[in-house]
Amino acid sequence: MRLSVAERRQELLRAAIEQIAARGVAAVRIADVAAALGVSNALVLYHFSTKEKLVAEAFRYAAGDDLAHLRKLLGRRTTALRRLRAAVRWYAPTGQAKGWRLWIEGWAAALREPVLREVTRDLDEQWKAAITEVIAEGVTAGEFSCPDPKAAALRLTALLDGLAVQMTAYEGAVPRTRAQEWADEALAREVGLDREALTAATR
Repeated sequence: MRLSVAERRQELLRAAIEQIAARGVAAVRIADVAAALGVSNALVLYHFSTKEKLVAEAFRYAAGDDLAHLRKLLGRRTTALRRLRAAVRWYAPTGQAKGWRLWIEGWAAALREPVLREVTRDLDEQWKAAITEVIAEGVTAGEFSCPDPKAAALRLTALLDGLAVQMTAYEGAVPRTRAQEWADEALAREVGLDREALTAATR
């Protein structure tokens, strides 16, 4: 069956994500993506004129599901605290979010690839904006005490990103239970609650 342009692009992006995860951003080639699908290099280049554009769009595609799930968690009809803690627990390296190895690859490559840097920065800003918004909602509702939701979101995500690097690059460096404790402690601190109050409110 002949694929539509949109379907073919999605197929190529999924293959690119798999190849990046297996080989790394620096080593992956257009030929690797083409070979994985049994198509020509020319077909890949028809849809993505350069390797850099293919890689950047692959990262944007990979983030789509994660951002959609984040918005679903934060859009639930419950307290800001429950929504925020669910999002943090899901995103943290101890949670269900996938692809930390892929994102660490992307961050490293973005240092030298302007197109990829633009994509990863945009995705990072969307994540932080979503967390900032729910913290601000909690402040307005009287649930949180936080003078600067934007700064709180940055500090919280920076901790989770750092833990992800440690736990992905150095297996066993940080036990999962300890990482979860630190994430909960940081969340409670940023929104002006003690750890016990956070736990009791989200049971």
